[in-house]
Amino acid sequence: MKVKWLGHACFLLVSEVGLRIITDPYIVDQNLSYSPIKEIADIVVVSHDHDDHNNVSAVQGKPEVLKGSGLKAAKGLQFRGVATYHDTTQGKQRGTNTVFCFSLDGIKLCHLGDLGHLLSQAQVDEVGTVDILFIPVGGFYTIDAAGASQVCDQLKPKVVIPMHFRTPQCTYPIAGVDNFLRGKKNVKRVDSSEIEFRPEELPTATEIVILKPSS
Repeated sequence: MKVKWLGHACFLLVSEVGLRIITDPYIVDQNLSYSPIKEIADIVVVSHDHDDHNNVSAVQGKPEVLKGSGLKAAKGLQFRGVATYHDTTQGKQRGTNTVFCFSLDGIKLCHLGDLGHLLSQAQVDEVGTVDILFIPVGGFYTIDAAGASQVCDQLKPKVVIPMHFRTPQCTYPIAGVDNFLRGKKNVKRVDSSEIEFRPEELPTATEIVILKPSS
């Protein structure tokens, strides 16, 4: 399975047989100057309806679009949407958020979207086992570095891929990734936007993988 970070919370996931999944496609505006999304996808998952996460019309092809909590099926895959919130006040500030969990090429993936709070035990149980966790770390709109660290401890993934943090192409009032990385071990900085994973090669101790945005 190949993972490509397009920017912000948007990733392109490509299976061994070529199935293409895009998460949380962003809109290019004054706050996000990542390249416009021009990728083709079979499936798009959207955690919530904010412009920096729901620009489905930018995705090429005719993808199936998945939103909201519950069990869903698309292109022969099963997706579980776990209901969460975009803030610490049960959605009163920024609304709801859906955490998406699914398996691709035998690897269990979890994309947290704009999670704004620590998970309850019921939510941890619903998410289940996680091999690769896509987690926001920038704070302000989402959990911050400390909160992200706690969520990692809750879910115990094999691989952590930070997202939704400040970069030269993202001018939202959020922190960069270094706050999250401070004091952590097993950090792997990849000089690329892409990385490939195989089930048998996943680390035994949690590894943090830092990708470069594709633009």
